[in-house]
Amino acid sequence: MGKIKIIFFIILAFVIYKGVVAFKNFEIGVGERVAMLEEESGFTKEGEVIGLIMYLDGEMQEHLYAPSKSKCLKMKEIAEETSYADYECTVVLAVLQGNKILSIIEEIEVIE
Repeated sequence: MGKIKIIFFIILAFVIYKGVVAFKNFEIGVGERVAMLEEESGFTKEGEVIGLIMYLDGEMQEHLYAPSKSKCLKMKEIAEETSYADYECTVVLAVLQGNKILSIIEEIEVIE
């Protein structure tokens, strides 16, 4: 009878583990799918995001969405090594479509 209980608890632990993993993967995937659907449908919204901004001769030329401060600083470092333009990681109020910055309304804070 003891071996059956042990096997039952192992199976129960495995089922609980699989349930937790499935739930976490669902949560992660939902955000990506929402961004993809917003982009495909043309839905726009305003929000604060981190952006990598490229300047040429003091004028903003391009902007790129960055998911985090650390990722933005990494992208900035790589961009500065391969280009003569100036780059800045900035928290901006922008018009967004999915995970793309369509236009910048206001620059809020420069990230160093």
